[in-house]
Amino acid sequence: MTEYTPKERLSRALTGQSVDRMPAVCVTQTGTVEQMEACGAFWPEANNDAEKMATLAEAGHTVVGFEAVRVPFDITAEAEFFGCEIKDGTLEQQPSVVGHVVKTVEDIEKLKGYDLSEGRIGVVCDAIKILADKYGDELPIMGSMIGPFSLAQHINGDEWFMAIFTDEAFGLALMEFTTDFCVAYAKRMVENGADTMVIIDPTASYQLIGAEFYEKFVVPFHKKIIDAMHEVNVPVVLHICGDTTQGLSLMESCGVDSISVDQNVDAAAAVANVEKAVIVGNLDPVNMLWNQTPETIKEQSQKVIDAGIGLLAPGCGTVSKTPTVNLQAMIEVAKSHRY
Repeated sequence: MTEYTPKERLSRALTGQSVDRMPAVCVTQTGTVEQMEACGAFWPEANNDAEKMATLAEAGHTVVGFEAVRVPFDITAEAEFFGCEIKDGTLEQQPSVVGHVVKTVEDIEKLKGYDLSEGRIGVVCDAIKILADKYGDELPIMGSMIGPFSLAQHINGDEWFMAIFTDEAFGLALMEFTTDFCVAYAKRMVENGADTMVIIDPTASYQLIGAEFYEKFVVPFHKKIIDAMHEVNVPVVLHICGDTTQGLSLMESCGVDSISVDQNVDAAAAVANVEKAVIVGNLDPVNMLWNQTPETIKEQSQKVIDAGIGLLAPGCGTVSKTPTVNLQAMIEVAKSHRY
């Protein structure tokens, strides 16, 4: 069988084409303290400076061995872009959203007319350009962003879940706004060199809102982003936290190429609950990758692969204190697997 470049290999694997072996990638956040110490780019500065962001993303490849580079490392840049209050991150912790800016349809109107070159959105796009210029011919360049449902929740606050139940017009208006932004942002990342897109939409959960509301407030909006990416031949990975087993068929209905499942999902059940989507996951980032030995991680990695997983990866974002040798144990198993 033909041996592919990492870029070709991931593209083919994500779209269900034949490939020589499993790619060794992480579709969720990759930054760790050991990588920061090795490359000299540290959080929180690496969240706000394009050169440092690219340097730390590069360390996921040069220090750890992932066969892709990916930015950013958190899911707050989009909310900050629209004026939400952010609690700063630290060397070990990511920033978080603590203030919100939208309560009415009129508030949504005030957020329109944005400039994607500004703020951390611009920083992420610049980091992608740096990485693409250096690695774009060989390695996959992954762009990642928060999904439109979780961005709506960041912008609106905890009232968001009640809003979709009690004020459909407002809920749909905010979803249209966040989705249009996500499409524009994704396109800008692709223009700058991203060739793979990851949507992280943690609160767009079938478990939280049920099938009826997931179908109304999530599926068509994810589809809009995915259709835009497919128009430029960019495969899309969708990650939603929690036990998504019962919602996988609905998640797949938006046309996504690949679904990342977390450690709460049984890998074999996930594979059985989709028709075409490639399942990615799902080693526990805390109880396995952070806190176990390389030998145990290799054993669990093989069990996940044996269950039929399409791409071996962490089940959620990598814990910042995860030892490099533990990630390399997972990578070793992935690279040794022939489909």
